[in-house]
Amino acid sequence: MAAIDTVSAPDRMTEKRFAARRTARIRRTAALFLLPAALLLALLVAYPLANVIYKSFNAASLVDPTRVGFIGLDNYRTILEDENFLPTLWNTFVWTALSVAGEYALGLASAVALAQPIKGRAFFRGVILIPWIIPIAIAGLNWIWLLNPDYGLINSWLVKSGLMQQPHDWLGAINTALLSVTFVNIWRSFPFYTISLLAALQAVPADLHEAAALDGAGPIRRFWVITLPHLKAVSLTLIFIHIVWTAINFDFIWVMTAGGPLNASETVPVMIYKYAMQDYDVGAASALAAMATGFVATVFFVHRYALARRKDS
Repeated sequence: MAAIDTVSAPDRMTEKRFAARRTARIRRTAALFLLPAALLLALLVAYPLANVIYKSFNAASLVDPTRVGFIGLDNYRTILEDENFLPTLWNTFVWTALSVAGEYALGLASAVALAQPIKGRAFFRGVILIPWIIPIAIAGLNWIWLLNPDYGLINSWLVKSGLMQQPHDWLGAINTALLSVTFVNIWRSFPFYTISLLAALQAVPADLHEAAALDGAGPIRRFWVITLPHLKAVSLTLIFIHIVWTAINFDFIWVMTAGGPLNASETVPVMIYKYAMQDYDVGAASALAAMATGFVATVFFVHRYALARRKDS
């Protein structure tokens, strides 16, 4: 036995060295294949991000080439001292929170409805995607016409049905501009939730519902105890993704209200645009963009931490 061990020991060492060299070769090959993607990400993401952070600490103007040089935290101080900064943050929070909550609630309700064995289910599953595939600019312009106080269909229907005595300027009033754009955003985005949650619903084991029904659990009880827990992973992913997407969304608000009236619907992306393209202050715009990037990064790391804890548990 001793002789066999002394003979097999070098063989095992040789196998380990061979396995180590093969692993190193595979890693080098993988790195070589990933190199073009890494270079593309560095060019399209890393460099612009680094440039924004750099300019946030420097003076930069689109109309004054002499305004250059390191100014420290002055750009951040400009943002924090802006009287519109805190209202804009609040608008961004309201816009994001109401949009994500409304999208999830409507998406979950429609997903549950489309999961039922109803007649024409395939047709409705196709039709519900229409808002999602419409470009934001076209959807925004259509809703501007629909909400117009003079000839908009929405005001006409509300007045004729007796719900309103006279037309209302939904996008021109301070109290309703942000809520109106939020409603339109929910209308357009909820189909993404629908198809994602519908796919998750179809993966819920049917025998669990059958067993619960035999035990006397009603539809609502089965939904809370069986269905929702199976949707947790998909729901958390959708919510975190859409928090980021909605918070940095620029198109809908700019197309429909441009942040007005009187900055009532202005959010952080709109404020960044105004600093850069209306005030021509690239330094201040970069500082605000860097702060928004920090928020997005925080949401990302919170999501990653939540996923890591879920896997460990």
